[in-house]
Amino acid sequence: MARKAVYQLSAKQILFLAFASALIAVGTMACFSNFGSILKADNNNNSTVAFAEDAPRGISDPSAVTDEQNSIEVYKTLSPGVAFITTSAQVENFFGEQFEQESGNGSGSVIDNQGHILTNSHVVEGASKLTVSFGGGKTYPAKLIGRDPDTDLAVIKIEPPAEGLTVVPLGDSDKLNVGQKVLAIGNPFGLDRTLTTGVISGLQRPIRASNGRPIDAAIQTDASINPGNSGGPLLDKFGKMIGINSQILSRSGGSVGVGFAVPVNTAKRVIPQLIQNGVVSRPKLGASLPSVKDLIQRGYPVPVENGVVVYQVIPGGSAQRAGIRGVTAQGELGDIITAIDGQKVSDLDDVFRILDKKQIGDTVQVEVYRGGKTQTIPVKLLPSSPQTTR
Repeated sequence: MARKAVYQLSAKQILFLAFASALIAVGTMACFSNFGSILKADNNNNSTVAFAEDAPRGISDPSAVTDEQNSIEVYKTLSPGVAFITTSAQVENFFGEQFEQESGNGSGSVIDNQGHILTNSHVVEGASKLTVSFGGGKTYPAKLIGRDPDTDLAVIKIEPPAEGLTVVPLGDSDKLNVGQKVLAIGNPFGLDRTLTTGVISGLQRPIRASNGRPIDAAIQTDASINPGNSGGPLLDKFGKMIGINSQILSRSGGSVGVGFAVPVNTAKRVIPQLIQNGVVSRPKLGASLPSVKDLIQRGYPVPVENGVVVYQVIPGGSAQRAGIRGVTAQGELGDIITAIDGQKVSDLDDVFRILDKKQIGDTVQVEVYRGGKTQTIPVKLLPSSPQTTR
């Protein structure tokens, strides 16, 4: 009779898994606690937010004018919709007196006539006061509607002036090509509404938000992006926003022609939840998931080469309800997730990227290695909770 291979963990190995899982949980709890006490999450992903997507008037057919004229028209048409965001923070002087002090600035794009402005999460992080201007001396007080550190996106809002606002239409970042022209408008080093141009240098670039979470499929461009450009629009030649300028790769801190923008299609998924709920509620597996590669590198016996080990499942979470198993009290190794919906999983980043494209209530097919065999388990995705790592 064939014997089933049973992998058991020593007390030391169980302690390591517990420690690794605790690190994952702490990171998630920190992200959750930033806003969980301030903003109320709604698990309903249905959106009534309408985006402007038609090409703006005032921009000629790019094939009918020179490249120079196209740049002029895009800037003239869209720059009134690019916000100069100034942030202030509460500080305390030597005598213990509290006062507000300007802490930074960035850029943003007006996305509707109600005064909602899209920017980067890191631009408004920690701000106690926000003001917005659109050139000239007039400023508008703004309030934070919501921010999503995982994608480095945020929405703020002003009361729209009587004369109205210039709305920046949203394009489609899934239809981009390396080499196509792009234009960036922002406020580098506090210089109001500056235009730089370039091309898309690369697609599907892996970058990370300030909280360490991967931002999927970032756009790389050689259009100059500098401090202060953050949150501003990356536009195509038709005047549609295809990305949100977010990061630069630089040893000096200035632009060296390697900038990154969050794809606008990512923003389309995030904006409705930020406007409606103030936070983004994502589907979770409901388990702590150390990577197989990390365990192997540390010398622990694992029967597969790639995947994530289900160390612990959260009671009532997606994985637990589907019957996915964690490490037992006797130290027997639980399930190892090797793929989700046919996409291979090597580490937690892979899980993030796959699930971030899913909706709460979706069912995914989770491939697990259990007891020497591979099987597929359907898992209905539930919303995040304070205890859930993934």
